[in-house]
Amino acid sequence: MAHLPYTARTETGDSFDIEFPLSEHTENSVRVHQLLTTVLTSVANDLKIVGTVSNGDILQALSMALAVRSRMVYAPEQTMRTIVTDLTETALNACYQAERKSDPAGHS
Repeated sequence: MAHLPYTARTETGDSFDIEFPLSEHTENSVRVHQLLTTVLTSVANDLKIVGTVSNGDILQALSMALAVRSRMVYAPEQTMRTIVTDLTETALNACYQAERKSDPAGHS
């Protein structure tokens, strides 16, 4: 199985080196990487302008976006539910396998 290496960085300086397993149906892993970066950057930029939003509200909005995007696909409902569930579980598993790296606090 192919993997997509991805480093996620938080605004507080934490980072995660994630190895996302790619679906066997992935057509362009470079575009997957670019789209992921675009989504995460867009959320971060919005928070800088609009201000603090709860993590729950962010997750809810992203979940809704995923649901809307899946509904836009011409496919049977159960097929899309299976695909979205499988992709989400795989991504969550990869994220929670990645170690959180934090920058040291204070002066060096």
